[in-house]
Amino acid sequence: MAEAAKKAFVTGHPVAHSRSPKIHSFWLATYGIDGSYRAIDVAPDDFAEFVKTLETNGYRGGNVTIPHKEAAFALATRRDDAAEQIGAVNTLWFEGGDLWGGNTDAHGFAANLDERAPSWANNGPAVVLGAGGASRAVIQALIERGISDIRIVNRTLARAQELRDRFGAGVSAHGMAATGELLADAGLLVNTSALGMHGNEGLSADPARLPNHAIVTDIVYVPLETPLLAAAKARGLKTVDGLGMLLHQAVPGFEHWFGIRPEVTAELRQMIVADLGAKE
Repeated sequence: MAEAAKKAFVTGHPVAHSRSPKIHSFWLATYGIDGSYRAIDVAPDDFAEFVKTLETNGYRGGNVTIPHKEAAFALATRRDDAAEQIGAVNTLWFEGGDLWGGNTDAHGFAANLDERAPSWANNGPAVVLGAGGASRAVIQALIERGISDIRIVNRTLARAQELRDRFGAGVSAHGMAATGELLADAGLLVNTSALGMHGNEGLSADPARLPNHAIVTDIVYVPLETPLLAAAKARGLKTVDGLGMLLHQAVPGFEHWFGIRPEVTAELRQMIVADLGAKE
């Protein structure tokens, strides 16, 4: 009897905007795998039941996005180190009778910079704008790569302080007013917030204050070139957009569900850039 097609998913609420089905379908076609990957909108009240019936419904696992990442963390029977450190799960898979929960965002962030700015990990200190869920993964990646001075800047200082307390030594918390002086010797500026997406007047950090060797990256990928990246490029600084993080964070999940570790290629990137209606 032929083996059933392998099935995986992305779930969120809403989830129609997700590019994950395009990424995974591209890889399924590239590697000739009999499988499927689809977006499933699940309301928060229905999420626990959805997870409970995954195996019965033939799923090998899937991706979890907002607002279900913390719920997925609680429902996983085992979790990888990244998920434990970040406190959220974005990838589920079955292994050894357990439902595993992982977090691939830190991997995606680091792999994107490895590809686009290979010496980035030597470029501390780092200033991280924003203290939401995404910033946890970024901080985790920075710590793993040996950056020992990480400065979190957030409008609500208490949120930044929570992350400082969570991650400990080498991580400091600051209000927006301190941004200028914090940038003066920073080698890496990371935006994890929505600030500055809608025009330069919203920029929460001025790249003009950074040293010449600094790298500026934005995990936002719509638009592909955010006002922060445009200002950094105009200043002559190395910039890295956020699309690569989305592409690279998808790699470990695909390997768990479909048994092949896929490559992030220029062809895949161009397909998603075109889907975004963007130009490089």
